Amino acid sequence: MQATAYTYDPESRSGQVLLDDGTPVPFDAAAFDAGGLRLLRPGQRVRIETEETEAGAGTDSGTDTSAGPGAGAGRRITLVTLQTF
Repeated sequence: MQATAYTYDPESRSGQVLLDDGTPVPFDAAAFDAGGLRLLRPGQRVRIETEETEAGAGTDSGTDTSAGPGAGAGRRITLVTLQTF
């Protein structure tokens, strides 16, 4: 799934991305570290992988492109990396 970097704190290595529908979704240091990045600037296009949280069921491999309204609800970002073409 693709998103846009919205916020990033280099000390905690956490922040938020905006899904294409404008929904903000937070990510933690583990998700940032999994992507192998050193820095993230607001506005950068990123690729994310998510999994359902306790409120949902199953997992998402990150290939879902149907991010509709509320797509951030019940999901946790597991990987943040740069979007490459």
